[in-house]
Amino acid sequence: MNRRLAAALTGLALLSLAAAPAFAQSAPGALPTPAPIPGFGPAPKPTGPGAPGQLVKVHGKSLEGNLEGDAVDRDVVVVLPPSYAKSPHRRYPVLYFLHGFGITGGWFSAFMHVPETMLAASNKGEEFIIVLPDTDTKFGGSMYSNSPTIGDFESFIANDVVSYVDSHYRTLARRSSRGLVGHSMGGYGTWRIAMDHPEKWGAIYAMSACCMSARKETVDSATKMSQLTVDQAANGNFGIKAGVASLVAWSPNPKNPPFYADMPLKDGAVDQSVLDRWAANSPIVLASSHVPQLKSFVAIASDGGDKDGLTKDATVMHEQLDRFGIQNSFEVYDGNHTNHIAERFETKVLPFFTAHLQMK
Repeated sequence: MNRRLAAALTGLALLSLAAAPAFAQSAPGALPTPAPIPGFGPAPKPTGPGAPGQLVKVHGKSLEGNLEGDAVDRDVVVVLPPSYAKSPHRRYPVLYFLHGFGITGGWFSAFMHVPETMLAASNKGEEFIIVLPDTDTKFGGSMYSNSPTIGDFESFIANDVVSYVDSHYRTLARRSSRGLVGHSMGGYGTWRIAMDHPEKWGAIYAMSACCMSARKETVDSATKMSQLTVDQAANGNFGIKAGVASLVAWSPNPKNPPFYADMPLKDGAVDQSVLDRWAANSPIVLASSHVPQLKSFVAIASDGGDKDGLTKDATVMHEQLDRFGIQNSFEVYDGNHTNHIAERFETKVLPFFTAHLQMK
């Protein structure tokens, strides 16, 4: 090899190593017990044996420079099929599973019993690599949005995490073998990321998605939000944190510290321009401008419990897709926001992706 070329390639290799931090990753096996989360408590204990899991750290280039100071290097849970170690030449489809607000990817994996479910599903021929990225932020969740305040979490999932998984595991690294699914805030993220990055996913499933319609504020609620300090917001209850997390995701303003976002109050009245910016992030609103993207998926599914207040908006989204001739399945089932989701992940979600993704 030409010496100059060799020197140049060596330099590029060193630069790439410097640009992408290396982390000591745990070996596949039983996942570590997630830390308890205030308001949610300890993570549920395993119900029995499970598929091997691995907790890895992924560098989020898309999150670099975020004004909130949120972590750029993120925990990601990877659950492997039981046959992964025994079949060294086999490649697998991948499901990316997005968690809800206020929790972490590790806590969600434990709550959904993902390792146990993967082990049970493997006996029915449903084998996937399942990836659960952590997107917790200072105020409880990223909303899977793109904001200079929190970073570009859309690209973190669609680019940073997907690239890491495809380069470190034996995946079927193609759109037709990748699925995107999420619950609650993760269901919102599923719609949003799917519409903006359709080339990454073959099929999508939104479970009990939140935040589907435009968020509203009264003068009273907008005033209370505008009077919060950063510490009060970060340590507030679920509703306070969810409101501020939405604010920094959907109406960011790098020149407006300390939240680096625009509040919904101006001159004692609700600032409609801020509400309009929030509305522009509603999947129900976004659907009409993303018809070709939504039609490009092999399959789309969504659901909601009949005792979950969010199911009304999920129904509107289903009707919106029908209106534009976008094939989709939708189910309202007997349940609330959380009481059947682990069961449905096994009985509904995994069979859906088995039927619609290329498994080989």
